[in-house]
Amino acid sequence: MPRIYMIRHGEAAAGWDADKDPVLSDLGWQQAERAARNIMAREGRALPVLSSPLRRCRETSEPLSKAWGLQARIEPRVAEIPSPELSLSERGGWLRRIMTGTWAETLSDAANPDLMGWKQAVADALLELDEDTVIFSHFIAINAAVGHALDDPRVICFKPDNCSITIFETSAGQLKLLEQGGEAETKVN
Repeated sequence: MPRIYMIRHGEAAAGWDADKDPVLSDLGWQQAERAARNIMAREGRALPVLSSPLRRCRETSEPLSKAWGLQARIEPRVAEIPSPELSLSERGGWLRRIMTGTWAETLSDAANPDLMGWKQAVADALLELDEDTVIFSHFIAINAAVGHALDDPRVICFKPDNCSITIFETSAGQLKLLEQGGEAETKVN
């Protein structure tokens, strides 16, 4: 039964409505270091490390990857939620609307990408793992996995804090939530 540590990236230097692929802030780098120490304290051995292709996740994975002497493998299926082609300011409003609803409600807007398919791809990425693994991902991707594990229809089940660690286990094609990561003060509305 593989155990999966899904870590939200550290604080980004810019918001979702200001930069499509921001780097980590200084605080984000400090959070990444703490997350690496936390995982190393939990696991006495190096595990495979996967990361979203976006910079804030790749950078957050660096302290752990360096400590374990490996390189994170990029896993596109745990990337940020896909958005329609919008300006950055419109993108922020779109995301706020999506976050307050259910996955089924995302189907009603023809302008939305295939968000149900994306949500399933996040779950599939975890379910296909056959060994304990650390994954660096995003707020909504972690929610997609938690929602899948709990059969919760909401887009936002909880508000994972930067570098919080949510732990799953897989068995017989099922995703089980073992421990929900710490929550943030993130505003959803």
